[in-house]
Amino acid sequence: MSVMGKFVVPNVSVRNFAKIGAALQAAKSNRNYFTYTQELSQPLDRKPEFLTAKEAFEKCLKSGQTVYAQGAAATPVPLLDAMTDVGKAGNLRDIKVVHMHTEKEAKYVAPEYKDIFRSVSLFMAANVRKSVAEGRSDAIPIFLQDIPKLFHRKIIRPDIALIQVSPPDQHGYCSLGTSVDCVRAALVNSQIIIAQINVNMPRTFGDAIIHVSHVDYAVQDNTPLPEHGGKPASAEETKIGQLIGENLVEDGATLQMGIGSIPDAVLSALKNHKDLGIHSEMFSVGIIDLVRRGCVTNNRKKFHKGRIVGSFLVGNKELYDFVDNNPFIEMLEIDYVNNTHVVSLLPNMTAINSCIEVDITGQVCADSIGTRMFSGFGGQVDFIRGAAEAVDGRGKPIIALVSTTKRNESKIVPTLKVGAGVVTTRAHVNYVVTEQGIANLFGKTLRQRAYELIKISHPDHREALEKAAFERLKCMPAP
Repeated sequence: MSVMGKFVVPNVSVRNFAKIGAALQAAKSNRNYFTYTQELSQPLDRKPEFLTAKEAFEKCLKSGQTVYAQGAAATPVPLLDAMTDVGKAGNLRDIKVVHMHTEKEAKYVAPEYKDIFRSVSLFMAANVRKSVAEGRSDAIPIFLQDIPKLFHRKIIRPDIALIQVSPPDQHGYCSLGTSVDCVRAALVNSQIIIAQINVNMPRTFGDAIIHVSHVDYAVQDNTPLPEHGGKPASAEETKIGQLIGENLVEDGATLQMGIGSIPDAVLSALKNHKDLGIHSEMFSVGIIDLVRRGCVTNNRKKFHKGRIVGSFLVGNKELYDFVDNNPFIEMLEIDYVNNTHVVSLLPNMTAINSCIEVDITGQVCADSIGTRMFSGFGGQVDFIRGAAEAVDGRGKPIIALVSTTKRNESKIVPTLKVGAGVVTTRAHVNYVVTEQGIANLFGKTLRQRAYELIKISHPDHREALEKAAFERLKCMPAP
């Protein structure tokens, strides 16, 4: 051995030493974002190649690959459409397209593309339900907080990642905008990144930043983002919002809720609350009014104090304008936002989630209608359990639903439909709220649970539910 400074190296000939030096120099010159650094915020000495979407896919799309696509409001629809066209024109086969909830039409799941593309949903949207039901697409049941592990553990290995970002700023940084969720985990494990650069994408902070030098192919496309929301709440949904707002949400509570009429109805009932916080995988336009009124301050939080925390969102232009370049909003990765332990540390954690049906023992189905898959696990269990485990002892896990379907069928049922999936178990469930009232199931026996749930079912169905409960439990429901 010989000593060079304070480092000990093996004895090598001059000739061999020269070879080692040449190899190291070659390795250094060949370094790129994938082999050298995986940190998306690290500026690199490289630039993306600007192409049309079709040209980008003609360069890199091949049979047998795995393609990851960003979702929600950030769904890069023009890129996905170009991918579909190139796959068909090239007579490609067996390309897997992995994604969470995506917006707009998913052309690649149409029957004529069944041998070319196979969608794999990590949370299912309406645009792929038919193809999953018909066997042309797949879905992975998984908690939102666990999705990044699929990429980091190499269970899913994307060859190509498709994203939509804001234009780079003066430092070269783009933003993932409305959808951070599992995107970073997919990007750092992808061989090629194709980015749709869109002036309509809001610039958000937190884990959303990506330096443009990490993009391989860039496509300029300013298609407006998809919009949701604005549908007025029904009388039943408004009543649910009032019940939750007036009885279960305290001043200083940290809220988690999704989008839709029931979350919006809850938010509308909180206009006299103080010092509310938001820590939610997604949020809706309803928070804007509460922020402006001073109801949402996030001041009671011990971490992310004074800031709204989210992971992805979809809404309308008012919401996109609100989050754009707004340091009051932090968009963070889903394995942090939905981490059960993190959720349990938040003050007065109040988690409000919806479902498809609840049986009389408290089992909650939220991802399927019988055997037909409808959505996914999402963040329901992440937050329901996090709120239940709240270290301050003041968490409130809430399941909220209108008591009947549009066909006047009861959503509180004797047993779940055959094949229905249990997303939240009866041991997880605490509060169930309908427009008829609030049921607290924690610590209740089976017959007490049946009694509480029948009380908040629609009056038209209570007698039938009591009879069914007696048949199932062999005793009458009782308080």
